[in-house]
Amino acid sequence: MSLFKDMLKDTESLFTSNVEALDFDYLPKRLQFRDKEQEYIASCIKPLFQKRNGRNVFVYGRQGIGKTAAVRHLLNDLEEQTDEIFPIFINCWQKNTSYKIILDICEQLNYKFTQNKKTEELMKVVSEIINKNLGVVFVFDEIDKVEDTDFLYILLEEIYRKSIIIITNYQSWLAGIDDRTRSRLIPDMLNFKEYNEKETVEILRARRDIAFVPNVWDEPAFMLLARKSAEMKDVRLGLFLLREAGQHAEDASKKRVEKSDAEHAVSKLAGFAVKDSSELLEDEKSILALAKEKASSRIGDLFKEYNGLGGSMSYRTFQRKVKKLEEARFITVEKTDGGVDGNTSIIKCGVEKKLTEF
Repeated sequence: MSLFKDMLKDTESLFTSNVEALDFDYLPKRLQFRDKEQEYIASCIKPLFQKRNGRNVFVYGRQGIGKTAAVRHLLNDLEEQTDEIFPIFINCWQKNTSYKIILDICEQLNYKFTQNKKTEELMKVVSEIINKNLGVVFVFDEIDKVEDTDFLYILLEEIYRKSIIIITNYQSWLAGIDDRTRSRLIPDMLNFKEYNEKETVEILRARRDIAFVPNVWDEPAFMLLARKSAEMKDVRLGLFLLREAGQHAEDASKKRVEKSDAEHAVSKLAGFAVKDSSELLEDEKSILALAKEKASSRIGDLFKEYNGLGGSMSYRTFQRKVKKLEEARFITVEKTDGGVDGNTSIIKCGVEKKLTEF
């Protein structure tokens, strides 16, 4: 007997055919609450329309607050307006070396003869294609994942008319690059501030109304998830919760998503990470492994263990890496006040699972 036989008979669903609205990469026709930021980035790109060099922008702010979505929305608008300015978007989670990045740029420029060519040869091809008659907007998303920044220096030197947009969760990344690159980049700084609770609720309500059949959500159930998302300051977490609650209600053959379904979705958050640990850098993986081995350790003790194993980073860098792991929800950091040892941070590591990626 097929396990799917009865399921296939039932064509009713709480979800619409536009369920992709719950994907974080989904771009609505209008991006809410980011008009000012988009206008600012557009002003940095504007000189390219007059065939002049544009300005560079360093976009920073915590995860899940619309940095990438705002820039991608702007690039889509740019493509609709002109063929003379070419947008190139690079995801540095996936392309984390100069060679991989230049190779991706070649592919986006539709240059296919890349086999057996070195980074320098490919960069020469890129500059020849672009400098003939194009302006270009380079976007490097999650740039803190790159292993080197040679590509950045080369683009700054070799491309005549460009704007470079850098996106990261970490304002401190800029201070870590070499002086020659930073002095040529000289970006405008754009801080994406967190959505407040009202904005978070409106964003999630708009996505919900696209992804679900009308009037299937009990308002207390929706508000529970929206407020949880606002509390965690991460819209994509709210999208995950909406999907999970809707699926739980549908699996139970309910006609509405109720508060119990929302509570079930929230219960699934414990121990989930935003990213897969395979995407972490090697030093981040080392700290995560140490946190798992030394459960509920003080950060100072964990750092001593790290040094004892031959680790070379400074305590300040170690703290920054711990903060990144916390933001990606691989670990939790609990602050303790007072006591014999004064204030400290306790590092805890849950069971690693992967939060649905958007």
